[in-house]
Amino acid sequence: MSRPAQIDPRGPRFTASVTAVLLLVGVGLGLADGTADTLAARAVQPAFILLAVLAALFVWSAAAGVSRGPWAIVFRRLIRPRLAPPAELEDAAPPTFAQGVGAFVTIAGIILHLAGVPYAIVVAGAFAFIAAFLNGAFGYCLGCQLYLLLVRAGVIRRTAAA
Repeated sequence: MSRPAQIDPRGPRFTASVTAVLLLVGVGLGLADGTADTLAARAVQPAFILLAVLAALFVWSAAAGVSRGPWAIVFRRLIRPRLAPPAELEDAAPPTFAQGVGAFVTIAGIILHLAGVPYAIVVAGAFAFIAAFLNGAFGYCLGCQLYLLLVRAGVIRRTAAA
């Protein structure tokens, strides 16, 4: 049985902080954009484009692993070398699962927005912002808590590699 992947817990907090700022911008843009009549008009709104980019980043981090996402790379190369070693490491599986939850929420917002649901981008962005803000500001990861709840309930199983 292999040891679970371990990460510096400050990395996901950094990622969440950057993501929270970008999501807040997306929510603001979504409120300013209003509604559009055609699919083409909805697809070029700045809030849609920003949320689509963030959804792609969530998918990247969830698929490749939280330590291989773009903000994790920035943290590892530019920030972590300037910090003291972490007091402890944490399992990478819960934050990786949390990135998947972020991907699900933002992709749902994108699909609903393209389908013409008013303010779908704003609602999805706001939910994702709340989760990212809680993690970035307070170290409380809602997606991680959901992961642990699902593991305890037996819905998902913790693997040896994760």
